[in-house]
Amino acid sequence: MNHALLKVLLALVPVGMLFCGAFVLFVRRKTAGTLLQLLGAGCFMVVALTHVCEVLGLISWMQWGREHSAGHYLDLCSALLGLTLFPLGYLLHSLKK
Repeated sequence: MNHALLKVLLALVPVGMLFCGAFVLFVRRKTAGTLLQLLGAGCFMVVALTHVCEVLGLISWMQWGREHSAGHYLDLCSALLGLTLFPLGYLLHSLKK
């Protein structure tokens, strides 16, 4: 197995757990904070999946790993949105409690 693929698959485990936890929390309590957490976790999932696509060479027209390509900007924007939305949702959820 490719070393890079193993690293990406191992990164999918905590991201998947984060997404599942945010989904369960949103199903139980439908508030703005839990929705933001779910959207942020979804963005982290997109980041992880873009790295899977990059390692496996899927959807090659997006030119994964190249600067100023669609894949690069998808990865960058998803990471920035995840780093913004998830903590904001967590903060809103904590303040409601």
